Amino acid sequence: MPELPEVETVRRGLAPVMEAKRILRADIRRPDLRWPFPPDMAERLTGKQILRLRRRSKYILADLDSGETLIIHLGMSGRMQISGSATGTFPHDLPTPAKHDHVVLDMEGGKRVTFNDARRFGAMDLVATANVEAHKLIAHLGPEPLGNAFNQEYLADRLKNKKTPIKSALLDQGIIAGLGNIYVCEVLFRTQIRPETRSDFLSKDRIERLVPAVREVLSEAIESGGSTLKDHRQADGDLGYFQHSFRVYGREGLPCLTEGCTGTIQRIVQSGRSSFYCAQCQR
Repeated sequence: MPELPEVETVRRGLAPVMEAKRILRADIRRPDLRWPFPPDMAERLTGKQILRLRRRSKYILADLDSGETLIIHLGMSGRMQISGSATGTFPHDLPTPAKHDHVVLDMEGGKRVTFNDARRFGAMDLVATANVEAHKLIAHLGPEPLGNAFNQEYLADRLKNKKTPIKSALLDQGIIAGLGNIYVCEVLFRTQIRPETRSDFLSKDRIERLVPAVREVLSEAIESGGSTLKDHRQADGDLGYFQHSFRVYGREGLPCLTEGCTGTIQRIVQSGRSSFYCAQCQR
C-alpha cells in the first residue's frame, strides 16, 4: 500500500494540473471501489474548481469551490495518471479509458486525470470541507510526521504507557499519520532500535533520535519520488527510486551496510508484517 512519501509524490505531480483548474467533465465509470461512491458524484464534481490539493496522512484532499472536498485513497494498487496536452487537447485526442480506469476527470487546460485501480481497494468520497477532519477515515489520525505537532515531547508522552513493540507503535496511525512498514523499518535501523523493543522501555535519548529520523527518511523518500516495489507510479508515470536507498527493508540475508558491521539483515514477522533489521546494529 502506498505510504506517505508515495501519496505526497502523487499529490505534487497532480497539483500543477488540478489546482486552480475546473473539472470540465467527471466520468464515473462504476458505482464503487472499496465502498460505494457518494450519490451524484459526477454532477457534484463537474464544473467545480479545485482550490487546493493537499494531503492528510495517506489521503489526497481536493478542496472544491462548492464547499466540498474530494477525498482520494489510492488503496493497494490505485494510480492517478495524467494524460493529454496542455495546449488545448480535443476530447478525441485523449486515450480511450482502459478496463481499470474507474474515475476520469477532464480538467480545464486540456489535461485528463484518471484514477486507475486494478484491485479496487481504493476509495473516493465527497464531504463538506469544514467537516473533513471529522470524516471516519481521518478523524482517528495522529499528527503529520513532517508537521510541528509531531515532536519529541509528543512522542514521549504517547509511548510512555505503550507496552507494544516500538515497530507496532510507529505503525499506529493514531500516533503518527502516514507511516508504513517500509519507512518504519528504515527509521528503526537509523536509530539503532530493534523492532521488538517495548515502547515504554525506550529511554528519552532514544525517543529523541526517532523524531528527526522519521523526518529525514520521509523527506528523502519524497525527494526520490517514493518507493516502487510493485504498483507505485508518480502521476507522470515515472517510477519512484527510494527503494535503491533501502538499508534493511527487503534485504534479508544480505550484509549490513553499516561500515565495520559484520552482521546480516534478518527478518521477523510482527502482526503479520515483515520487519527487517540488523541484530548487531540494532539493540
